[in-house]
Amino acid sequence: MIRTPLRPLARILKARDQGENPDRIEAENRRLRHEQMQDRARQRAEGRLLVLAGMFFLAFCTIGLRMGVLAGTVPEEPTAQARGNPIIGQRADILDRNGRILATNLQTHSLYAQPPQMVDPEKAATELAAIFPELDAEELLEDFTGERRFLWIRREISPEQMQAVHDIGDPGLLFGPREMRLYPNGALAAHILGGASYGREGVSSAEVIGVAGVEKFFDDQLRDPANEGAPLHLSLDLTVQAASERVLQGGMMLMNAKGASSVLMDVHTGEVISMLSLPDFDPNDRPRVLTEGDQGDSPLFNRAVQGVYELGSVFKIFTVAQAMELGLVNPDTVIDTSGPLTWGRFRIRDFRDYGDELSVSEVIVKSSNIGTARIAQTIGAERQRDFLGQLGFLEPTPAEMVEAPTGVPLLPPNWSEISTMTISYGHGLSSSPLHLAAGYASLLNGGTRVEPTLLRRDRPQRGPRVVSEEVSAAARLMLRQVVSEGTASFGDVEGYAVGGKTGTADKPRPTGGYYEDKTIATFASVFPADDPEYVLIVTLDEPQIEALGETRRTAGWTAVPVAAEMIRRVAPLLDMRPDVETLTPVGVTLTSN
Repeated sequence: MIRTPLRPLARILKARDQGENPDRIEAENRRLRHEQMQDRARQRAEGRLLVLAGMFFLAFCTIGLRMGVLAGTVPEEPTAQARGNPIIGQRADILDRNGRILATNLQTHSLYAQPPQMVDPEKAATELAAIFPELDAEELLEDFTGERRFLWIRREISPEQMQAVHDIGDPGLLFGPREMRLYPNGALAAHILGGASYGREGVSSAEVIGVAGVEKFFDDQLRDPANEGAPLHLSLDLTVQAASERVLQGGMMLMNAKGASSVLMDVHTGEVISMLSLPDFDPNDRPRVLTEGDQGDSPLFNRAVQGVYELGSVFKIFTVAQAMELGLVNPDTVIDTSGPLTWGRFRIRDFRDYGDELSVSEVIVKSSNIGTARIAQTIGAERQRDFLGQLGFLEPTPAEMVEAPTGVPLLPPNWSEISTMTISYGHGLSSSPLHLAAGYASLLNGGTRVEPTLLRRDRPQRGPRVVSEEVSAAARLMLRQVVSEGTASFGDVEGYAVGGKTGTADKPRPTGGYYEDKTIATFASVFPADDPEYVLIVTLDEPQIEALGETRRTAGWTAVPVAAEMIRRVAPLLDMRPDVETLTPVGVTLTSN
């Protein structure tokens, strides 16, 4: 840019010659220069404003277009995406029906080593073996000095062990935070809870997964973050479970039994209030599965659900109830009980001679095999099978456990007439104690089907009708008579009107036939019998007790006393008030003159 001089010489000289003031020329030139500068500044400002206006216009158009696109799309819930495959460590608690903890999580630490970072591997190996006796110092040293760059030492350690390892002071020994599954009640309800273990593991967390029981059945629910840690409420009552286990454990030892199981179930809701299988285990230290021998001898085996047995005479009430429902008999109908009852090469006998005739009620009270078999002949195989199917005896129970589908009833390959006769008194068909509990509940609650559940329910089940209310009431009366005057006299509990039926079945040999000195003793009971609330099944495996100079193996001497003591203990815990007659006061009465 060429700048014009403020005092051009030619004009200055000319102005002096003409007598003008030269300063006016300088002032004029200065004014013109300022005007030019102002014009240029105004042009730059106008250009900048134009560019800024253009940018605002583009931004407005972009935002408006985006808003138009969003307005025209279907609304969706926002989703979060994360790279990688994170390990979910949180697992929801499991509670009993009253909110008491059955399973929860405990914050702990894992211990691992990075050998390249270790300063003194030999010292570390020696001191770790002293802290953890199950570790071998030589094997640790071999791992520490080898080519391994990472080594798990312990998946879980206590705070005391963590401090001891920290005192070693080796930078190659590192800790990782994690959660472990804790069962604060130990072995109590072990078979129901099952247990948990670790799935995917990392140095900073581990995935806790269920391996058995309800832990595995509800694994997805317990680990689902969408549930926000909401606990799982079971139908169990922890106090009743503890009292039942104490009684059953003592009864099993007193009766010299190999194993035992019990099921306490609400007859209206199907809720399992207590379920036991002995021997049991501690889910905090779950034992390994047997690799040889009979799996039924393993403490992991759930006798109440997985164990299917011929349960004996407890089935007789089903036969009589069906016959009454079909109108074939009534409680007073006389049945021919002369014996033995012969069918081909088979002979059916009673435990003792009951005479040639018994009423239907007496067949149940005295537990006559012959009388029950004759009633079953009038029912027929097809109708018997259909009735037992309605009660749930032909398929696994729907209980919320991964073991439930394995408790498959063993049915006769050919449901012939002789099968009908033997099944009527509990032989030839094997089922679990949980099957039996559901069957008794369905029959005695008024006659409607209930299915066992391990989840808490607030209302009765509304299953299909199995028998009429009249037949259900008649069956309850017969079972009450079994306790008051029949084979279960040791089962009477003052104030609770217990009804029930005994069952003693010989154990089958693996090679065929039956043992003569090994039995399964069962007592299926209901209380109170006049207005049932609960069904209790107690089963003892190979019980025997010396009484009155003889070895007793029948349920009346073994399972019945155990069940009676269990009812005596748990009924008050279930808020059941005993029905005791009030005596008239006796003494001196003050009267006025």
